Amino acid sequence: MKYKELLETIKSSGYETTTVHDFLVAPKKKCIILRHDVDREVGRNLSTARLEAEYDIKSTYYFRHVKGVFIPAVIEEISSIGHEIGYHYEVLDKAKGDEEKAIQIFREELEDLRKYADVKTICMHGNPFASWSNRDLWNNYDFTEFGIIGEPYLSIDYGKVFYLTDTGRTWANTNIRVKDVVNTSYQGKINQHASNIRSTEDVCELIRSEEIDQICILMHPNRWCDNIYGWMTELVFQNIKNIGKAGIIRYRSKTTVR
Repeated sequence: MKYKELLETIKSSGYETTTVHDFLVAPKKKCIILRHDVDREVGRNLSTARLEAEYDIKSTYYFRHVKGVFIPAVIEEISSIGHEIGYHYEVLDKAKGDEEKAIQIFREELEDLRKYADVKTICMHGNPFASWSNRDLWNNYDFTEFGIIGEPYLSIDYGKVFYLTDTGRTWANTNIRVKDVVNTSYQGKINQHASNIRSTEDVCELIRSEEIDQICILMHPNRWCDNIYGWMTELVFQNIKNIGKAGIIRYRSKTTVR
């Protein structure tokens, strides 16, 4: 399994691994933030969490509040083996853009998740087909009023932290990222690294080099599967989705006023 190879590479490197919460509270000088968005296929997320625990690696799991994903027993087990549980909110989507309704849904779902884990960080779920982004909710509201200390898209300085994501089943293709984008001021050498990353092995090589002090890796466990049927199903699903996302990006680039 490629992810196991990635964990072994991290473990044998000079990096410390950290959850999103721990990074925001006390950032290490040389560290890798491991983040997982639990979008679907909860069983694969649980297997990933158990594998990380075998390597004494802690990461953050952001759970959606939807049927088939919000499973209390899984949330409790992942929390019990040392990982951080966060809330993967999509409330503007659920409220169809109505912010007042969205913040009420946010409050209710957060309270529900907190029945099973101590939740201190949140992370928006991206819907490439919506005209809004779920993080837009915080333009008019303050998540700290809910006992939340941070949101990865808003609270991490990606001018200092190098961001890697497997969104779209690829580490490299930014042309299929609609909502999973971050503001970054990295220049020069850091951009050279980004342009060279095409595979998980390339990510491992970057970690072995230890040239970058702080890295954030977003990995979706539902996309990592050794079973051929599961792998093919995910491949077909994601390829169809990527075509749609690429079309959206091209359309918006042509209609944006310059």
